[in-house]
Amino acid sequence: MSVDTLWVFALLAICVACFIANRPRMDMVALVALVALVLGGTLSVEEALAGFSEPSVILIAAFFVIGEGLVRTGVAYRTGEWLVRHAGKSEMRLLVLLMVSVALLGSVMSSTAVVAIFIPVVLSMAERIGSTSGRLMMPLAFAGLMSGMLTLVGTPPNLVVNSELVRAGHAGFGFFDFTPMGLIVLVLGVGYMLVARRWLADSQAPQPQHGRRRRRLRELAQDYELLERARRVMVAQGSPMIGKTLGELALRSRYGANVIAIERQRPLGRVMLTTSANREIAANDILLVDFTHGLDELEHFLRDMRLQDRWFRNNYLTDLSPEIGLAEVTVPPGSTLIGKSILELRMRSQRGLNVMGLRRGGASLRDKLLQEKLRLGDTLLIAGSWKSIRLLHTQAHDFLVLSLPAELDAVAPAADRAPLALLALAVTVGLMISGAVPNVIAALIGCLLMGAFGCIDADSAYRSLHWQSLILIVGMMPFAIALQKTGGIDGVVQALLGLTGQGSPRVVMAALFVLTATVGLFISNTATAVLMAPIGLGLATQLGLSPYPFAMTVALAASAAFMTPVSSPVNTLVLGPGQYHFMDFVRIGVPFALLVLVACVLVLPWLFPL
Repeated sequence: MSVDTLWVFALLAICVACFIANRPRMDMVALVALVALVLGGTLSVEEALAGFSEPSVILIAAFFVIGEGLVRTGVAYRTGEWLVRHAGKSEMRLLVLLMVSVALLGSVMSSTAVVAIFIPVVLSMAERIGSTSGRLMMPLAFAGLMSGMLTLVGTPPNLVVNSELVRAGHAGFGFFDFTPMGLIVLVLGVGYMLVARRWLADSQAPQPQHGRRRRRLRELAQDYELLERARRVMVAQGSPMIGKTLGELALRSRYGANVIAIERQRPLGRVMLTTSANREIAANDILLVDFTHGLDELEHFLRDMRLQDRWFRNNYLTDLSPEIGLAEVTVPPGSTLIGKSILELRMRSQRGLNVMGLRRGGASLRDKLLQEKLRLGDTLLIAGSWKSIRLLHTQAHDFLVLSLPAELDAVAPAADRAPLALLALAVTVGLMISGAVPNVIAALIGCLLMGAFGCIDADSAYRSLHWQSLILIVGMMPFAIALQKTGGIDGVVQALLGLTGQGSPRVVMAALFVLTATVGLFISNTATAVLMAPIGLGLATQLGLSPYPFAMTVALAASAAFMTPVSSPVNTLVLGPGQYHFMDFVRIGVPFALLVLVACVLVLPWLFPL
């Protein structure tokens, strides 16, 4: 093995170690590696930057935008409502419809986004049929992973593998070339989960049944013990608050007083104002205040600020519901909020929202709430204007909305555009199937149609781009070139052939699947596909066989991240809501991954003759 090969493998090992430790961020690691390959003389600048002109990267970005258009028009939410109508009270029927719906939606949009959307639907459905969330959350996650196996654009690894095929001089996969194998895996997955659900969360007590309705504002407040903490006070003449902003007053840190809304007299009557750090207080304003630590500081607050206690007309939730709402959100993997205190979140100044409560492990935390550091899976109760609450759906990298109250009638900001969003999607898929234009152009046409139809605006489109994933792909692609230039790919191929001996091509495919799935336990499925696709094609070349079954083996194995809760963001999302432990994924996911392995080895050579 040459010095150049050892250098590339050493750099790759460092990258994998950083990925496992999640320090620093994966996209930053990939960019550092890209620079190191150039400075080390392994690659030219043009070779290192080739990923920035890679059509598959643009294609992935375009489908982030198209997927966001489907979210903003409520297509996924309406699918959830359809589930509610047709599942009845049968857990078996719900599981089948859920997995099929999620898989089909995820085949044309981000599986992580689809699973995030369906988590509150599943929580509500489990409550309605008297089941436990744990019996449905893992099927939801598995369906999200299987959705990537159904179409060419179902998941980035498919596009990465397809790009490697084209780069090697072969014709790429068609839009539906993945579908036959993906449908087989989906059928196996549904059948498997119908049996395996009995082993999930057996220790959970059935959740109380409240019918079809969503919880109301008052019920959310009861869960977080808010009803006895709120006071309505008037700013009297001579108050030191007059003329100052909420940011300047720092009432939360001084008194634990969280101003949720402000009633102000206007010529035509009183209006309800939302709060922000730069909201200035005026004389005779009436403040709705939530005391996060209880009412211990109430008397000091009223005296120091010269405030007069006022009564509620009904209760503060009823008084506020036309303008102010609540939402329950959780902290997902990769959120920038993890490790920050509620005070450090600056929710009011940056998002116009207030954190009202925090639940961890099923218990509501009250002591030193504002100083509590957030952890993965924590659940927050957020208060703010309905508009601001709707915008939480556009910040899925930081928040995952678990439940919205019944008072919110329309979550999707462009719900009336749903038919046009489906039309844009149909045009995109039709163009890709027909081959009338290159796939990347078809996807860009779909983005432009989403914008032209009003399904998405420019700001939302740019926010929908998962830059970390895109930069990770761009940064890892040079490794494939470097390994090929230095002979590293040939070395791995020969090692795999040596391990399998004189075994049949199916044995080699099985070894390739196992190696890819194992690598995928430690790094993202996209990075796994970038590294393993050249190895799969190299095996096919050495054996003198068709590259297609080997390429698809890599793609499917990269998506077979069923075995641990951290092997995919989809699994991590359901970890908290499903009340799972690490070993739940091991004992349910490993057998199913082996089942997928057997199916791939048996069926792929038949679909794509060797």
